[in-house]
Amino acid sequence: MQQHFSLAECDVVGFDLDHTLCRYHLPQSARLIYDSFAQYLVTEKGYDEDLLTLAPDSLDFCCKGLVLDIEEGNFLKLAEDGTVLRASHGTKSMTFEEILEIYGRKEWKHFNTVSGMVSRTAKYYLYDNYFDLPGALLCARVVDSLDQHDGQKKYDFWKDMVAAIQHNYKISAFKEDCGMYFPEVKNHPDKYLQRCPESVKKWLKQLKNAGKILLLITSSHSDYCRLLCEHVLGNDFEEYFDILITNALKPGFFSHTPNQRPFRTLENDEEQEALLSLDKPGWYSQGNAIQLYDLLKKMTGKLDPKVVYFGDSMHSDIFPARHYSNWETVFILEELLGGKGTVPAKAESEPLEKKGRYEGDQLKVPYFVSKQWGSFFMDRLPGLENAEETLVRTWSCKCISTYSTIAIPSLEAIADLPLDYRFTRFSSNSSATAGYYPSPPRALLPSEDSAMTK
Repeated sequence: MQQHFSLAECDVVGFDLDHTLCRYHLPQSARLIYDSFAQYLVTEKGYDEDLLTLAPDSLDFCCKGLVLDIEEGNFLKLAEDGTVLRASHGTKSMTFEEILEIYGRKEWKHFNTVSGMVSRTAKYYLYDNYFDLPGALLCARVVDSLDQHDGQKKYDFWKDMVAAIQHNYKISAFKEDCGMYFPEVKNHPDKYLQRCPESVKKWLKQLKNAGKILLLITSSHSDYCRLLCEHVLGNDFEEYFDILITNALKPGFFSHTPNQRPFRTLENDEEQEALLSLDKPGWYSQGNAIQLYDLLKKMTGKLDPKVVYFGDSMHSDIFPARHYSNWETVFILEELLGGKGTVPAKAESEPLEKKGRYEGDQLKVPYFVSKQWGSFFMDRLPGLENAEETLVRTWSCKCISTYSTIAIPSLEAIADLPLDYRFTRFSSNSSATAGYYPSPPRALLPSEDSAMTK
C-alpha cells in the first residue's frame, strides 16, 4: 500500500454525524447524558438517590478506551498486548499490587474477543465515544453504591443500564419527548451543539464541486439527525450530501448482509417497507454497506470506487468500515487537542502553531487527559520500578494505527488544506506516529523523559 493518502484520490467521502460533523459542547452534553441515565436508574429501578448528584471534578473518571468487566465491577485500561495497565473497582483506583494480584502480568481473559472484533458482549463493555462515556462514571458509582449497601461480589446492574440507554435513545423517544436527553437538546440546542465552522462547510462544497459523492451515515434517527444538521449546518443541509442514511445501526451497517439489514424509505420520519435494492441517491434508513457500494459503483461508473469514511468511534465507525468494507478511514480523535499527557512525566505545553488554533477547545473540554487514568495513548506497566523501560502503548492507541488511515482532532483541522494534500498514512512499515495530523500526541513523542513505544 502506498505511503500517502489524499482525498483527491477518493471517489466517495462519507461522514458520521455525532462528534464528527456535529461537535458538542462536551461538559454540558456529558452532564446531560449522565443525568438522563441516572434519573432512570433512580426513578424506574430504585437505585440510590445519591447517584443524581455529581461532584464537580467527577467527570475526570471518563476516559475513552476503558473496558468494563461487568461481572467484577472493574474498569480496565489495557496495554496493546492485553495486559492491564490501570484498573479501578467502581470509582476507586486499584493499586499496582492489587492489579498484579487479580490480573497478573498476562493477557486479560477477554482480550482475544475484544481485540479481534473491537466488540462488546454481555461480559464486558468497551467505552469508546462521548455518548457512552458518562455511562462509565455512572456504572462505577453504581458499583460503589452496591458495595456500600450489599457488599456484592458479582454484579447484576448491567441489564438496568441497558434499559436506561434504550429508554433515552430509542427510535420513538425524540418524537414522544420521552426520557430526558432528546427533550433537553430540542429545547436548548445552543447549550449542547457547536455550529459547524464556515471553513468546514466550504470544504464540503469544495469536495462536491470536485465531483466527489458525499455520504452521511449515522446511527441517529432521522428526526434527531434533522435537528442536529439544521442547527450545525443550516436549513439547506441536505444539499451537502448525495446520500443520507439514518438509523444505520452501526457497526451492523457494515457487517450485516442485505437480507439481515435492508434499506428502508422514510415518510414523515416513519420507516416504510424494505427495499430490495438501492437504485438512486436520497435519504434512507437502516441498510447495509454492500447495497450502498453497488449504488456507488453505478453513480461513479467505476468497478471499484474508492471510499473514505470519517468517524469518531473505533467500535462503530473505524474498525467496521475498514474490516468489512475495506474503506479508507479517518479517525476523529478530539484527544489530539489535549496533547498534554500525564505519561510521560514533564510533558511540555503544546507547540505554538497548534496552540492558537485550538486554545478555545481546550478550555471547553472536561476530560482529555484523565488524572485517574492518564494518557489515552501510553502508560507505564504496573509494579516495575524503572520507568525508562516500561512505557507501553495502550490497546486503544494500537487500534488507531491498525484500523485508521489517518487520525485528526476535528474536520476543521484539515478543512483549509488543498484536496490533493498528501497525508502520511499509518502503516506497518512507518513509525507509530506517522498517521497523526497535524501532529502526533505528545505522549507518543520520544523525549528525555520517555521511552519510545515498544
